[in-house]
Amino acid sequence: MPNIAENLSATARLHPDHPALRFGDAVTTYAELDEAVSRVAGALRADGLVPGDRVALMLPNVPAFVALYYGVLRAGGVVVPMNPLLKEGEIRHCLADSGAVRLFAHEDVAQQAAAGIAETGIPLSAVGADLTPADEWAPMAEPSARNDGDLAALLYTSGTTGLPKGAALTHGNLGSNARVLAERVVDVTLDDVMMACLPLFHAFGQTGSMNASIRRGACLVLVPRFDPARVLAMFAELGVTIFIAVPTMYNALLHHPPVTDGSEASALRVCVSGGSPLPTEVLYGFEERFGCPVAEGYGLSETSPVASFNHLDRPRKAGSIGTPIEGVEVRLVDQAGHDVAPGEVGEIAIRGANVMVGYWNRPEETAEAIPDGWFRSGDLARKDEDGYFFIVDRKKDVIIRGGYNVYPREIEEVLYEHPDVLEAAVVGVPDEYLGEEVAAAVVLTPNGRATEEELRSFVKTRVAPYKYPRRIWIVSSLPKGSTGKILKREIRLPR
Repeated sequence: MPNIAENLSATARLHPDHPALRFGDAVTTYAELDEAVSRVAGALRADGLVPGDRVALMLPNVPAFVALYYGVLRAGGVVVPMNPLLKEGEIRHCLADSGAVRLFAHEDVAQQAAAGIAETGIPLSAVGADLTPADEWAPMAEPSARNDGDLAALLYTSGTTGLPKGAALTHGNLGSNARVLAERVVDVTLDDVMMACLPLFHAFGQTGSMNASIRRGACLVLVPRFDPARVLAMFAELGVTIFIAVPTMYNALLHHPPVTDGSEASALRVCVSGGSPLPTEVLYGFEERFGCPVAEGYGLSETSPVASFNHLDRPRKAGSIGTPIEGVEVRLVDQAGHDVAPGEVGEIAIRGANVMVGYWNRPEETAEAIPDGWFRSGDLARKDEDGYFFIVDRKKDVIIRGGYNVYPREIEEVLYEHPDVLEAAVVGVPDEYLGEEVAAAVVLTPNGRATEEELRSFVKTRVAPYKYPRRIWIVSSLPKGSTGKILKREIRLPR
């Protein structure tokens, strides 16, 4: 498989005048997008970028993200997509860890980005929503030659071990996942209008929306911020046919009053849900109201991300993550790596063309995650007699808030920076709308006087908005085991 930027070039050659992107009232054709990408790649090469160099992007869902993403790949570089909501310390870590040679940031977050690169010395380019390449940027006619095993992106993810680490995904990883999703799972066509509400810096939005759409020549509608009223209106106005989202979005749409007189989503033909379990009530309610099937899938950043899916040409099972997609194998294993007995719960292990080559510059953590060629997901599941998988619990402590991963230790480290905090434990608590909410139990120092609101504000200024704990309660002590380790499973939420 060649450089995945070739997917855009190939589509532009076949359908130059077909709409590639819609953003507000603006429409960008495939020829126009390919020209912009060509000039971005040419400018990067002229500026000294060599194949393998990492380039960070910190933008929402705007045309500039797409042009820069494919421009970096076309030049042979490696994309490091970053959440534009990240704060100074988080930005600094991702840039330093990846060794990025430059950062492109949306003008709305340029000040925060500048603070994050202050100690790195790398150049920062602030860009608007619509990237208009300068005339002096000489175009790079053809994508740089890349192989399946060459790195394409570093997607920063984390776990219970602390700071985010880069999942190293190759052109083969991302390309194969986009191909299977677009051609075998959803069957994206030239006539489709796909809505991109999921952030493109995230694996789900990147592969499921952007890469799959561009590979098949569909029109991608860019939505920088999810608003249920606006999305419902756009369903009708633009004739959206494919909607890919997380459960909280489906829940919001289901419970929002109609915004049009007629059918709001008459053109919708398939919806895809992932990121966290979709409640059965929401699944059935959405399908009844909008008359469109919702298919659940499963994956992780480390798997590009899709690993399994409720395939549309087979029976769908509510609450299931479906069966493995083409080219992917899924097993349930015990702690020793042996298959569990039928019907028993085991950890999901994944092998296939979608699995990352490892964590960037972290050989020990890579060996732990992929000890025998099978990636250990950290999720526990069971398999029924038809081969469908059902998630039953998480092995890790990761909190999934509205489809976003929040990592407790990262928030705990921030809490410990407060002088009045003696001990802290961050946990997820059930939330009807978001699935899970971030909460923290805190023990103050003997002379500590901090209030719950003060601690909440302290964390809020230091992490991305979706990460800080909405619920904080101060306790006299935290439950501990014989070794002194805090036992989070025994923490009880106050009434």
